[in-house]
Amino acid sequence: MRIALDAMGGDNAPYEIVWGGMLAAAKTDDEIMLVGDEAAIRDALAQRHPKIRPLPDVNALLESGRVKIIHTDESIAMDDAPAAAVRRKKNCSINVCMRMVKEGTADAAVSAGNSGAMAASALFILGRIKGVSRPAIATVLPTADADRPLLLLDAGANTDCNHEWLREFAVMGDVYSRLVLGREKPEVGLMSIGTEDCKGNELTKNAFPILRDYTPGITFKGNVEGHDVFEGQTDVIVCDGFIGNVILKTAESAAHAMGGWLKRIIKSRLAYKLAAILLIPALKKFKQQMDPEVHGGAPLLGVPGAVIITHGSSTYKAIFYACRAGSRAAANNVSKEIAEHIAQLPEIPLEAELEQPTRAAAE
Repeated sequence: MRIALDAMGGDNAPYEIVWGGMLAAAKTDDEIMLVGDEAAIRDALAQRHPKIRPLPDVNALLESGRVKIIHTDESIAMDDAPAAAVRRKKNCSINVCMRMVKEGTADAAVSAGNSGAMAASALFILGRIKGVSRPAIATVLPTADADRPLLLLDAGANTDCNHEWLREFAVMGDVYSRLVLGREKPEVGLMSIGTEDCKGNELTKNAFPILRDYTPGITFKGNVEGHDVFEGQTDVIVCDGFIGNVILKTAESAAHAMGGWLKRIIKSRLAYKLAAILLIPALKKFKQQMDPEVHGGAPLLGVPGAVIITHGSSTYKAIFYACRAGSRAAANNVSKEIAEHIAQLPEIPLEAELEQPTRAAAE
């Protein structure tokens, strides 16, 4: 696959970005196209990366065409207003990546840059898949089952949603979970404040019967709660972007805090330090299982093309896995599969839209 990688996006650009792209080119069959300021890209490649062993042969990859540099002198900063910046800077690296996907010279676009700009650029240039009301950002989260990561959507693209959008999110999440994450029959849950179908706000109460009765092709588990996110018993959870983003940011904060707490406790006593030496292999395995960088960034689902948004603080490792995710999404025709499933959705009868769960909340 051909990956258009925004070399100028992210807090660590271009250094970590280009080396992540180099690693992807060296370890996979993908062709990496580094989009951005050529001088800055070459300067970053001239500096050896201390954490990558063995170091990819930069000259060999460039000469073979496995890595290409696509020059553009415009980029979008993390604090730019997304939509305005995308319109004003027509040749920014994000827009160039999207045009390459649109024109068929790239199979996927990957960026650690301004996520709002990525979503806006994808909408302006790629448009929406027919039948999709709003694209959604889907975030892959680790769970207690190392072989069963969770897909959470929407993670921030749409702060206010209606029940029809949640139905589309469920379909898109089901497709991505099957084709990219390898779940044969994903279980889809609706985020709420209780597992009973009468629990929740107006949005979740309206969405429940729609997901249960008018969303063929998915395995609807019903309502799930916050504690279900990391249990490893659900494959896809759908919610509005406000709730999804709060879950994501809270999880990131909690993981960071727990790491700090653990370090302080271990350092507080000599006995703990000695015990920790014996636990080093287990702690490394735990850290690897919970490492968000290995889960390949967040796909923007609902646009006709593979678009991967990764964290602004991404290192070379996160970029490597994001490129792999983009490659898998493109190779498995995720957007085409989504289009086919969305087209098969039945019309929601008016009485279904007005339906409310019959059981009393007291039950």
